[in-house]
Amino acid sequence: MPEQSNDYRVVIFGAGGVGKSSLALRFVKQTFRDAYVPTIEDTYTQVISCDSNVCTLQITDTAGSHQFPAMQRLSITRGHAFILIYSISSMASLEELRPIYLLIKEIKGAETMPSVPIMLVGNKSDETHREVKAEAAAHLAKSWGCGFIEISAKTNHNITELFQELLQMEKKRKMSLNLGDKKNKTSDKLKGKCVIT
Repeated sequence: MPEQSNDYRVVIFGAGGVGKSSLALRFVKQTFRDAYVPTIEDTYTQVISCDSNVCTLQITDTAGSHQFPAMQRLSITRGHAFILIYSISSMASLEELRPIYLLIKEIKGAETMPSVPIMLVGNKSDETHREVKAEAAAHLAKSWGCGFIEISAKTNHNITELFQELLQMEKKRKMSLNLGDKKNKTSDKLKGKCVIT
């Protein structure tokens, strides 16, 4: 189990091209990149509230599902919460998440799984071509005991909601983020609220 610290580590897993980097960039930098650039591993940081103190949300954007298994295991060992992302236009990308989920279960331990925050995330909800029905993905998420949401990194649909829901799933610490305006930054930090800059 990862040690308690001022860092809270969220790891994003998924097949190549499903939008892992796009999700992280949209949340942290409010930008979107159309071109696909394969990632080995990137880490993004954001300030959040943790037990009424300010701490750092570290978002690890991993390589595609089958690459770098040793890095994958290390990311799971160090991670506090997980985003399992697929494209709604690719059933294969959803199927690639099954072994990742089983690996998280193996490394974290089946008995602790109910307390491990995991979100199953369908990206590219703005696209017209759909291979994965929301109902089917929601059913799979329920069988895994994790949350479910559909997003669009391109249009910024449900991005903040995804991270709010993931942080609310944390049972050991009280975590939140708050989209305060710039004039309230100081008071929000004093109150222990997250300030996204």
